[in-house]
Amino acid sequence: MARIAFIGLGNMGGGMAANLAKAGHDVRAFDLSADALARAKDAGCLPADSAAIACAEAEAVITMLPAGSHVEAVYTTDVFAAAPPSAILIDCSTIDVETARRVAEAAAVKGLTMVDAPVSGGIAAANAGTLTFMAGGSEEAFRRAEPFLADMGKTVIHAGPVGAGQAAKICNNMLLGATMVATGEAFVLAQRLGLDLQTFYDIASVSSGQSWSMTSYCPVPGVGPETPADRDWQGGFAAALQLKDLRLAMQAAASVSADTPMGARAAEMYQRFVDEGGAATDFSGIIKMLGLAVPPKQ
Repeated sequence: MARIAFIGLGNMGGGMAANLAKAGHDVRAFDLSADALARAKDAGCLPADSAAIACAEAEAVITMLPAGSHVEAVYTTDVFAAAPPSAILIDCSTIDVETARRVAEAAAVKGLTMVDAPVSGGIAAANAGTLTFMAGGSEEAFRRAEPFLADMGKTVIHAGPVGAGQAAKICNNMLLGATMVATGEAFVLAQRLGLDLQTFYDIASVSSGQSWSMTSYCPVPGVGPETPADRDWQGGFAAALQLKDLRLAMQAAASVSADTPMGARAAEMYQRFVDEGGAATDFSGIIKMLGLAVPPKQ
């Protein structure tokens, strides 16, 4: 098994680091939160006093951080100086494509190999080790990163060269955001037209309107499989994170002059939802803003 530095132990990173430890790796973990470090220790990781200390003698360095600015700062300040030249660097954060490419190019200048490998699946999948990874980097870099990613997920896909992982992630999540808004609108319209929502689900889920947002993550309480909607839209994928990904998608679209009107409208809708207090609510909770009539709890 390998020595792994894991930096960033938040809602996603904590479960990912724990699964690496469960797989038998020597995980040296660092986070600015003492509580996160304590949880990592309980999960079998060895807390480190700094990111640089965690990277010492590491065979792989894995980061899971909030934004591109954090990723660039950690790598340029700590990782590049402390990680051995033989280490594979794996950033699993969701950040903008430009920053991902710039950090990977800076790593190459230092003689280090890096991949961008953002994830899909949410907190539950991070804890269960069933994430999907979409990785950007050379064939050789992907080959080296793949075994570590496989210990944290069920699907690992090589998306292409550096930056391709981030590109795939933001395109996917733009589609997710737009589809969830449309799914919510359809259920609200069905309700106001007098349709029983379970009946509408039974029809649409096997018809041409079917989507993942409906059949796997239905935004209506008591309809379809259990989802955050059944827990008052708590847990799951926070609306603030969906908005972050939509903003990244709009930034990327502008950089290549791509016309994304549905993505732009979804970004506007999620901005409003967040502004109205929905930041911590699961992103499917936008159906409440769209006007779903929810009967009072008995």
